[in-house]
Amino acid sequence: MLVKTKGFGEIDLNEDKIITFDNGIMGFEDYKKYTILYNIENESEKGNTISWLQSIEEPALALPVINPLLVKEDYNPTVNDDVLKPLGELTDDNLLVLLSITVPSDLEKMTANLKAPFIINSDSKKACQIIVENQDYEVKYPIYETIKKLKEKKGE
Repeated sequence: MLVKTKGFGEIDLNEDKIITFDNGIMGFEDYKKYTILYNIENESEKGNTISWLQSIEEPALALPVINPLLVKEDYNPTVNDDVLKPLGELTDDNLLVLLSITVPSDLEKMTANLKAPFIINSDSKKACQIIVENQDYEVKYPIYETIKKLKEKKGE
């Protein structure tokens, strides 16, 4: 299936790479189908730091996302289990958690949203965005220094 994207041009995507958000994501409730894209040119042996949650239905909608453990090693959100039931059985092997990041023109002000992660079941390809119950998790958690250190470690 050919999918148009703003940042990656037209890509050939296997149907099994499509992730469905039954309720959409916050601010974009009308768009339900997404995939995760990586910038292969920047790929290293340890993988990419930032990837993209790309809408299949809207080429211009691509959100930069990151593994929360890369920016906050002790990230452990408290979630109401009922919210996750529609995703199917979640295990350590099929659970993928991603945080949206904001990249302003001043990169030093880059932040991750610890409060509203994306939860994905990689087996069922079902996903949702939730609001975690942890009061100490910020919507705009600064990550510039952490990303800089990760890139230095990888030699970028």
